[in-house]
Amino acid sequence: MLSVAMPIDSVPAPVSPLPADETAAWVRSAAAGNAADFERLYRAHVKRVHAVIWRLVGGVQARAEELTQEAFVRAWQALPGFRGDSAFGTWLHRLAVNVALMDLRARRAGEDLETDDSQIEFTHGHASSRQRADLGMDLERAVATLPPRARAVLVLHDVEGWKHDEIAVELNMAVGTSKAQLHRARGLLRKLLGDEA
Repeated sequence: MLSVAMPIDSVPAPVSPLPADETAAWVRSAAAGNAADFERLYRAHVKRVHAVIWRLVGGVQARAEELTQEAFVRAWQALPGFRGDSAFGTWLHRLAVNVALMDLRARRAGEDLETDDSQIEFTHGHASSRQRADLGMDLERAVATLPPRARAVLVLHDVEGWKHDEIAVELNMAVGTSKAQLHRARGLLRKLLGDEA
């Protein structure tokens, strides 16, 4: 039985990028059902997968770990169908982003995330010095406080390099809404970080 449950911090990072031929061999072997080679792939990619999911879920560690595990379970299930049209790491990363976005859409069912500013008490003015101190002027923590859809657009566009048309499809919004959410997210970050330029 496949088991990849392991604390993210305890997973040793690969010393250097894996050679493509070694990764391809592990992928073929894992696709054929070899759990040991899948674990090798897990260890090689878990930190990057966890990082993008963590950003998308707003730094909620327990949720990020749960979704990271879900992403790897889905990868295990889908691996026999992996055609190799892209690098395994690219395929896995996209699958992980989709897992996080599906979670975002599911949570949106009962909420209006388009206008949810509940996490940010100071969206219509400057952050108080206490709020800035609480954030520790830490960009990651500031991004985590953004409303979910604005955060998702910011992470996908500015961190992951997606285009607005791709984001619009994945988040089921108009391209113009994606652009507006990015503008909104950047503006909120400027306020959060006290950079009113």
